[in-house]
Amino acid sequence: MRIGLVCPYAFDVPGGVQFHVRDLAEHLLGLGHHVRVLAPGEDGDPHLPPFADAGGRVVAVPYNGSVARLSFGPVTAARVRRWVAEGAFDVLHVHEPVAPSTSLLALWAAQGPLVATFHTANLRSRALQAAFPLLRPGLEKVSARIAVSEDARRTLVEHVGGDAVVVPNGVFVDAFATAPARPAWSGTERAPVVAFVGRLDEPRKGLPLLCQVVPRVRAVVPGARFLVAGRGDAAAARALLDDPSAVEFLGAVPDADKRALLASADVYLAPHTGGESFGIVLVEAMAAGAAVVASDLGAFRRVLTGPDGGGEPVGELFTVGDADAAAAAVLRLLADAPRRRALAAAGRRAAWRYDWSRVAAEVLAVYETVRAAGGAR
Repeated sequence: MRIGLVCPYAFDVPGGVQFHVRDLAEHLLGLGHHVRVLAPGEDGDPHLPPFADAGGRVVAVPYNGSVARLSFGPVTAARVRRWVAEGAFDVLHVHEPVAPSTSLLALWAAQGPLVATFHTANLRSRALQAAFPLLRPGLEKVSARIAVSEDARRTLVEHVGGDAVVVPNGVFVDAFATAPARPAWSGTERAPVVAFVGRLDEPRKGLPLLCQVVPRVRAVVPGARFLVAGRGDAAAARALLDDPSAVEFLGAVPDADKRALLASADVYLAPHTGGESFGIVLVEAMAAGAAVVASDLGAFRRVLTGPDGGGEPVGELFTVGDADAAAAAVLRLLADAPRRRALAAAGRRAAWRYDWSRVAAEVLAVYETVRAAGGAR
């Protein structure tokens, strides 16, 4: 099958949508499909995967509570139209189709079977309402809609209209499950390791809350180590700490180092405060064998207790924004090694639900459906 995937965000700054598009493309290529990806970027951009094409100059724009690196304008529009026409794709799969970037331009240029995946769970309705006359003609072309979580589906229903089938984000589970722990990052009984991965300068990722958790945990377990990986200003983050030496900032780490960090940690802490449509980093930590402590966000709760929220918990949840509750949850697991190991084992098993072998099969089923219908909605 000839498949075109369109990503609205540049690959020079990592993000969940970019990882999803990249990994889906790699898995589909491994199955023998012809796959090309279009994303913002200039020709020769070293950050683009070998199977990706550059959509045009990248512009940083405040969007959806963050700073998105998008591509738009007449030159990009012409590139997108040419890419869609020359690709002759059996299915065109556009991610975040309402993002004002390559995705929206591809939506306008598309003909034939068209699939759209919605990742976001906190679109601002005012902006959507203002832009809806421009969005409607493109959205009416969509043959099938996918949402990566129930939260993303609800956002779609409330702010865009229509419905979607839920197909979650994917993870190469085996890569995390077989990742070797790194001795320098591994904990001991007296010096257990708590890990965090996320952008330092995006408040909703929860680093300020983590900085409040650190002294509470170390007051009980003085040797506890906190390892933080992610892009951003570490100096500004250290300023939030009473004891800057209590946290080791690793900076942006490559994928292999991220897997090693998660495999080394005793506990993974996800202190996010909102805006999460899924819990991909939770799944990665579970796959690597870390016990997970996470904010009780809807998206995180569904990962840790099942899609309907009624399953056996595979992690600890705490009230969003409550540093005392977060510290208490971390301390409970650090003090109870058998429970920590049991949660880690349950998390490993639960993570397989999100392996690309299963997730991509669900995506391909959508492709086959729209192809069989000739692109009809």
